[in-house]
Amino acid sequence: MTTLTARPVLSEIFGADEGLSLRIRQVLLVALGIAALAVAAKIRVPLWPSPVPITLGTFAVLSIGAAYGARLGLLTILGYMLIGAIGFDVFASSSAEKNGLAYMMGGTGGYLLGYVLATLALGWAARKGWDRSVMTMIGAMLIGNVLIYVPGVLWLHQFTSGWAQTFDWGLTPFLIGDAMKLALAALLFPAIWKLVGKART
Repeated sequence: MTTLTARPVLSEIFGADEGLSLRIRQVLLVALGIAALAVAAKIRVPLWPSPVPITLGTFAVLSIGAAYGARLGLLTILGYMLIGAIGFDVFASSSAEKNGLAYMMGGTGGYLLGYVLATLALGWAARKGWDRSVMTMIGAMLIGNVLIYVPGVLWLHQFTSGWAQTFDWGLTPFLIGDAMKLALAALLFPAIWKLVGKART
């Protein structure tokens, strides 16, 4: 079964695959990924009174996991978290005054943990070739979204008056947007792989 065989991920297709050139390329990819995560987090639609806005952050996280693989994806997401932890304004609702570890321990903290889990899951799925067909990419994206929502909702529950408010603030408003992002990724990644295949023939 082909999905059980380890495959290269998109970030490994072009460029050096050993030595100093490989390390330089990996550093550049991590830096680019961190920048993409920071920009995507700031493209947001507030959903008052929820403290968690709709952003492109989840799309960026899941895409980086799939494109980079689990190891490089993990380095990227941890680098992003570190930059946020030391006080840079890189998260969806952070600001110059509200940032760092104090922000990360607030209502969105569980979703940040979910980002790490989802990155690993999408990286693993991409290694199995799930990003090469629409149906398996849908499955990978669904798993990634679940891994973001479960810790996110459980953590957010500490800051609400009950489960109804927790779901109203941290789950229900985002389902349609996440379904659209899921569909986009499920179409985009297989299409990129087809283009890669044509470019290499």
